[in-house]
Amino acid sequence: MTEREAVAHLLRRATFGPTAEEVDAAERAGYPATLDRLLTPSGTDRGAAATPTPTLGPDPAAQLEKGASREQRQQANQQRREQVTAVTDWWIDRMVAAEHQTDEKLLFFWHGHWATSVQKVRSASLMLRQLDTLRRLGRGPLAPLVEAMVRDPALILWLDGQKNTRKAPNENLARELMELFTLGIGGGYTEADVKEGARALTGWVVDRRTAVARFEERRHDKAPKTILGSRESFDAGSYARLLAGRPEAARFIAGRLWFRYAGADVPPPEGITGPDTVTVLRRLFTAPAFPQTRDKLVKQPVEWLVGAARQLGVRPSALPEQGRRQLMAGLNALDQMPLRPPSVGGWPAGTAWLTTSSLQARLRLANQLAGAAAPAVLARLTAAPAAGRPDALARLLVVDRWSARTRAALTPLADDPRRLLVTGLVSPEYAVS
Repeated sequence: MTEREAVAHLLRRATFGPTAEEVDAAERAGYPATLDRLLTPSGTDRGAAATPTPTLGPDPAAQLEKGASREQRQQANQQRREQVTAVTDWWIDRMVAAEHQTDEKLLFFWHGHWATSVQKVRSASLMLRQLDTLRRLGRGPLAPLVEAMVRDPALILWLDGQKNTRKAPNENLARELMELFTLGIGGGYTEADVKEGARALTGWVVDRRTAVARFEERRHDKAPKTILGSRESFDAGSYARLLAGRPEAARFIAGRLWFRYAGADVPPPEGITGPDTVTVLRRLFTAPAFPQTRDKLVKQPVEWLVGAARQLGVRPSALPEQGRRQLMAGLNALDQMPLRPPSVGGWPAGTAWLTTSSLQARLRLANQLAGAAAPAVLARLTAAPAAGRPDALARLLVVDRWSARTRAALTPLADDPRRLLVTGLVSPEYAVS
């Protein structure tokens, strides 16, 4: 693998999708310096600053009085939907605009890991608050993140934590906390540990009017619990710290990061665990096995869309209203809409994204993106001689090389830059990273 191919591989995995200019800069800087810049960016993220977090105000439905009319409830629910749309549009736009790409992609990883759906939470402001927690704590040690998440209002509502009381424990949150969020299946816990963990999490409720989670002592089980061999009067905080401190948790989180950033074809190597997420990512991206994962990871639809938008110079927020709605409808047709994971297990991976229906949806989106491509992008394609335009397209889309079959499909389209773009975006080479 050449130096350019190595840094391109790193950028494809650590970001949503690099531009050719970013690969040029990384090739000049070299792999170690590029990795340092990605993991410890300096200065203000001008793209993020230009996409400020939307101000939503209180939950419209939670402010209704008990005797609210049907029309008032319908209006409040419509306002709720508009708030969810505003947050979703904002986040996709920020993914495209952000200069600190690795931070933004890591946030998307944690969103899929702590998979929480607004369809049950029914509050855009609570989902926005959860994203802020994941952004603020997701780069650091696991314990503060887990401790914050067991008190997160959106997660509590999503996994019925507000129904978990001393008299009637609800095991949903405790079970998923161990199985999906910290230890993993086979992570050394038993059914008894789940039941005891549920007792530790009792007492937390969510006030939708104030949009905060609060602890009600009378609902909490204060008695001692035995969890993973330790016996004490565990509460949510001490239970979270116990799980986060287990070696099984370090291995599980490192394994999930490897799965999403490197793929499932090459097993995660030993020695990539670390005291915080950034350290794990550094060890992951410098592992001898990482180069072996090239061209083996199918892009998730959000990665595909955001990467294509970055490379084609398309800002979703700059599109007309109809164009923005078509963009989001296309993403919905690909079955990956931010804030709406299909289950607590998050989104699928690999060939699950490569279906006949998804190809049709990608084709429609590719046509839209190509139609909105910045004039400078089209100019770079047409500046190349006709015979060299497939190679110019590969540079633009940061594809290392075309297969003979794809090149044969691209060559007759050399005089039609938009069709050339569309064909490249739906090619097998662009579907993987």
